[in-house]
Amino acid sequence: MRPTALNPLFASAQALSGIGPRLLALLKKAVKLPPGVAEPRVLDVLWHLPTGVIDRRAEPDVATAVPGTIATLKVRVLKHRPPPRGNTRAPYKVSCEDDSGRLDLVFFHAERSFVERQLPVGETRYVSGRIERYNDMMQMTHPDYIVGPENRGDLPSLEPVYPLTAGLSGKILIKATRQALERLPDIPEWQPPAWLAARNWPPFVMAVSSVHRPQDVGDVSPGGAPWQRLAYDELLANQLALAFVRENYKAQRGRPVSGDGRLRSRIAQALPFKLTPSQHAAIAEIADDMAAPRRMLRLLQGDVGSGKTVVALMAMAVAVEAGSQAALMAPTEVLARQHAETIAPLAEKAGLRIGLLTGREKGKPRTELLSRLASGEIDILIGTHALFQSDVAFRDLAFAVIDEQHRFGVHQRLALQTKGGDGGANVLVMTATPIPRTLLMTHYGDLDVSKLTEKPAGRKPIKTTMASTDRLVDVIERIRANVAEGAQIYWVCPLIESSEKSELAAAEERHAHLTQIFGEGVVGLLHGGMAATAKDKTMQAFAENTSKILVATTVIEVGVNVPNATIMVIEHAERFGLAQLHQLRGRVGRSDRQSFCLLLHAPQLGETAEKRLTMMCETDDGFKIAEKDLELRGGGEVLGARQSGDAEFRIADVPGFETLLEAARDDAKMILATDPRLASARGQALKVLLYIFEQDGAVQLFRAA
Repeated sequence: MRPTALNPLFASAQALSGIGPRLLALLKKAVKLPPGVAEPRVLDVLWHLPTGVIDRRAEPDVATAVPGTIATLKVRVLKHRPPPRGNTRAPYKVSCEDDSGRLDLVFFHAERSFVERQLPVGETRYVSGRIERYNDMMQMTHPDYIVGPENRGDLPSLEPVYPLTAGLSGKILIKATRQALERLPDIPEWQPPAWLAARNWPPFVMAVSSVHRPQDVGDVSPGGAPWQRLAYDELLANQLALAFVRENYKAQRGRPVSGDGRLRSRIAQALPFKLTPSQHAAIAEIADDMAAPRRMLRLLQGDVGSGKTVVALMAMAVAVEAGSQAALMAPTEVLARQHAETIAPLAEKAGLRIGLLTGREKGKPRTELLSRLASGEIDILIGTHALFQSDVAFRDLAFAVIDEQHRFGVHQRLALQTKGGDGGANVLVMTATPIPRTLLMTHYGDLDVSKLTEKPAGRKPIKTTMASTDRLVDVIERIRANVAEGAQIYWVCPLIESSEKSELAAAEERHAHLTQIFGEGVVGLLHGGMAATAKDKTMQAFAENTSKILVATTVIEVGVNVPNATIMVIEHAERFGLAQLHQLRGRVGRSDRQSFCLLLHAPQLGETAEKRLTMMCETDDGFKIAEKDLELRGGGEVLGARQSGDAEFRIADVPGFETLLEAARDDAKMILATDPRLASARGQALKVLLYIFEQDGAVQLFRAA
């Protein structure tokens, strides 16, 4: 149970005075809510941090106020001068003064009664806004603040500037955050005093207060001490939760699986190339994990064409050598069938019996396949989501591979794993998207990692160039020459069909256009809206070199393997993320022949798009590209689960992120080593940290430990 002292933070934001249903709906648009949270809470208001400040600390007298600056003035109200009746364009002016001179407050389209209530003649008021000079008269147009002496504290000296949405003003947010700050309970400190002192970081509550009620401009800076403190807290909660999930998982009884190597030896002999050093290392790491008594959970990451499928096959062979079965699950039918085609010849030579199960297998063939699986006549089952359906029963599943695992939910991973019976199946997850180290730590911290760094011998780097769509005619002529020389070409478009709102080339239109030029049968079309049989027919024609050009959407991003295809044209390449461009380019360069990639882009390129395309031309190193992608787009695109924007951190996107993350990871390791049940005084405080940053699942695991 969450400590009752924290309940006020998890109440609806409507608990704050002035926030009704209408403003709640606007808040929902403005603040970043965590997954599963339907409407803003008090805590979400606190984590909606400012992007800057307006400095209202200058309090000159009227005579010394500098035009063009923000100033706060103490004035006496002398006279109201409404515009002439019927003249709606003339301003409403209020004459004010202090001992040094006079100042006009100017209002356009003002309601007279409102202005008179705000500025009663003869009263003293504090006004804050931009000072201007007009016809030798000092004036302030529409003051930001007008308060009486008794409410001077409501006028912020340093006013936070928040991200807003239409209808939601900064004043409303300031009022809401001040109330939210009052709801912060007295929270025990989870950071060691020496650690805070060494970094000059404030206590937690003071840090939260400082970013919303800054005493200095630096308090609102992501590089300032208060924000850095909160960023570290969020990263520590993340690392602590991941570390404990990992330890809890590994503490569960696993299933030791080891083989005699006979099948692996046959597969190695059947390969047309030698395994790379990193493939050997990955196979050894996986085999060691499988043989251990604890549960295995390992991530195999490798660039496009680095040979992950062969490593997966070797690992699955270990399970079969031990007398058990293995499974490989892919996110799409195209990829599942591609894996089956790649594995089949090697499996046949090694004496491995494989089966393929996708949503397309129905009726009697499906029933027969499941019967063979249950009786143990199938050693390795390859398929899609269909693998974890309830009627799919293995005789003895000991090992499961999940490809492009970020496309599956954790519950799907567990559903397949539990088909392994008592002790569960060992799990290897794979991704062809190279993941930067920082994202590995923040999103995959529960996994051990093996990395494939080389490409198979004989593969040449893909030559990548850029060209404007203005040169489309020249590009097609060059394609014509290449087709005449026997080349095959992928042509990728970002849409299936054109729309009135978009100028993007559509796959169907481009297919029709190229068919007019090259003739029927030469150009194939592949997109996600096609029937499965039509997709198969198109892919078969391209794989057999019957069709020469394959116009496709990003359905070919992963898994399509036609070694004879050596040219990739990506139309409107500026509309794709770096990770996706890299995956698409990886469809060529799969033989010992030189391959090419052409990035067709709009005549006018934005700065970020130009950086992306230039990076693609400069390198084909997936790990360098992934780091650049993280820099340009944030973690979402790199992982594929969120197609754009930042990773899920609400505070921690700050200068020095990697240094803070390293420290948080080390701290989490130390905490689990010295206080695995969080029983100490600091441990109890750390549980509060986990609740505040909504890592409740980890708290439940601590309780169950």
